[in-house]
Amino acid sequence: MSYLQIVYASRPFGFDASTLLSILFHARAHNAQSEVTGCLICRDDIYLQLLEGPAHSVRRIYGKIQQDDRHVEVTELLRHDVSERLFGKWAMRDDPVQSWMWTREQINAGAFNHATTEEVMGIFQRLAQQVSETEE
Repeated sequence: MSYLQIVYASRPFGFDASTLLSILFHARAHNAQSEVTGCLICRDDIYLQLLEGPAHSVRRIYGKIQQDDRHVEVTELLRHDVSERLFGKWAMRDDPVQSWMWTREQINAGAFNHATTEEVMGIFQRLAQQVSETEE
């Protein structure tokens, strides 16, 4: 089976813990119904999200995100078809950004606009590996 993966970056508008919890609560409920899985990396200056699943469902959810006023400067970083999901067990895995993520200065300079596909996917592949290791 083929799945669509979309990765985007955006800047949070009005970021706080309650906003994040609201996003995660709704994402998990809607994504599970739509057979979409993924991961949201977040901090007060960036959201970096990978969505994966049936193409029509991923496109629909991404379209809603683009219209969501909690996101500013939504930038699609990659879109491709894959045969396997990275986060197949997670309606929406969340993760606070680790030290290997871009610095605040790099974000302000537009680091995600210049990142290669390998760099962006490497972030999510490391998270998926961490998830696999903790489940064993």
